[in-house]
Amino acid sequence: GRAREVFGWQKAETDWRKVVADPTLDIIDINTPNDTHCEIAVAAAKAGKAVLCEKPLACTVAKAERMVAAVKQARVVNMVCHNYRRIPAVALARQMIENGELGDRIYHYRARYAQQWLADPRFPLTWRLQKGIAGSGAHGDINAHIIDLARYLVGEIKEVCGLMETFVKERPLMEPGSTPPRAVPDGQTGKVTVDDAVSWIGRFKNGATANLEATRLAHGRKNHITLEVNGEKGSLFFDFEDMNRLKFFNAAEPPHRRGFTDIIVTDRDIHPYAKNWWPPGHIVGYEHTFVNTFADFIVAVVSGKSVQPTFEDGLANEKVLAAVAKSARTKRWVKV
Repeated sequence: GRAREVFGWQKAETDWRKVVADPTLDIIDINTPNDTHCEIAVAAAKAGKAVLCEKPLACTVAKAERMVAAVKQARVVNMVCHNYRRIPAVALARQMIENGELGDRIYHYRARYAQQWLADPRFPLTWRLQKGIAGSGAHGDINAHIIDLARYLVGEIKEVCGLMETFVKERPLMEPGSTPPRAVPDGQTGKVTVDDAVSWIGRFKNGATANLEATRLAHGRKNHITLEVNGEKGSLFFDFEDMNRLKFFNAAEPPHRRGFTDIIVTDRDIHPYAKNWWPPGHIVGYEHTFVNTFADFIVAVVSGKSVQPTFEDGLANEKVLAAVAKSARTKRWVKV
């Protein structure tokens, strides 16, 4: 009730079932903890609602498959909220790769997603550190993003070999309802049941190689995402901390002036999403990636046609996550 008053909403519910059943609503946006995604999405699809779901799509491949089956059977518009696809620089990178500007063959995809918010061992045991709710740690939380970008930019992944590590195995229990999370005063601790960090290599079906790392224990890294794609005719590099810039190395340039070119991705006439925002050079920020995502989703709902990344993309990502986790357990290469 208080949130409704603060934000001026007409309605507020604490039971998702009432939200799904509301005949006045056309869209269900699922941003609850990971263990509830499947149940809500299946119910929403059966109710004929368009569904936008946070990543990872589900905690397991089986649940993701149930979600895909539900939206297909109901023929409802569906999408996974991988907002980083809609950074203008990343969308431009996709265009350049598709246009052959890196050549017909891609050799390497390298990505790192590093955060520091768990680097302090005194940080309390939130739901994201409990496997029963989150499914996994850095793996499903942030590795899912750079896996999705790998598939978006380069293609489907064939096989993987990975390792996962939990460095801080016990953490203080969290004081219920505390915001930001605070540890209970009596010093009680609980077991961390998810990974802190994951690293893996792999091969794409098109022959390119993959090298990815995700961690939430990197001091100094707030939300550090870097991507590099190397092809036979050039390379692309992106750093989220400089998100309006894409770097391009064109190997066709004369040797005396080869180097990475800075592309400021803000030109209304030629760059993805730029026409919806400011004049050239007036940069966009993190929040605009969500606006771009929601706008594309709403246009999809109006047209009745789903837009990428769909639940099928979410399922494909989940299969890669599961393969990496299996590889880490078995210490073997695993096919996706």
